[in-house]
Amino acid sequence: MSTTVPLLAARELVKAHGRTEALRGASLELRAGEILAVTGASGSGKSTLLHCLAGIVRPDGGSVSYAGEQLHTLPEKRLSELRRTEFGVVFQFGQLIPELTALDNVALPLMLAGTARKDARARAQEWLERFGVLAQEALRPGEMSGGQAQRTALARALVTGPKVVFADEPTGALDSLASEQMMTALAHTAGELGTAVLLITHDDQVAAYADREIRLSDGVAVPQEVAA
Repeated sequence: MSTTVPLLAARELVKAHGRTEALRGASLELRAGEILAVTGASGSGKSTLLHCLAGIVRPDGGSVSYAGEQLHTLPEKRLSELRRTEFGVVFQFGQLIPELTALDNVALPLMLAGTARKDARARAQEWLERFGVLAQEALRPGEMSGGQAQRTALARALVTGPKVVFADEPTGALDSLASEQMMTALAHTAGELGTAVLLITHDDQVAAYADREIRLSDGVAVPQEVAA
């Protein structure tokens, strides 16, 4: 591994769901500004790994460090603060709030962090425009196409200027064209802003957007060849 101090690092993570061991000593490092793809078969522990790294669940063993803080030991209040300000998350089905418009979905993280509603909505519009969905600002998730909803979810994940974006199968519900548009937008924006991306995917074409790839097998991380 690189001698550069990683922004986010997992060491020997162990996590079980009941009697099922999802992670059995998984380790990885994510450096500032890089896209790291985590691939593997269904049930290999990819989403569990992301949840541990994002502070959504606590591992049963091992450690997770972020910018000098030990995530697995932090109180929930601090973890929530990190998820609001320095982490962004995109899930396979977006998980936008169905009752809110696209504009208000994107503005919400800013308002939760204390930004005035008018300012939050103005910034949200900028991000919707960046991802080509400003015309859908007044639509609710159920009124948008899958690709539009995912790009809205991506805008929501990035609107706070996070240091890390966790993307869990972000193209899993999209067709090939929408998937390509989504990944092009994510890779371009991450590169422009210097945002690190942890990308969970089972799709080799999606993984090709990453700088590096790690494959999970039976809950253990195995480095792959560096992407060209």
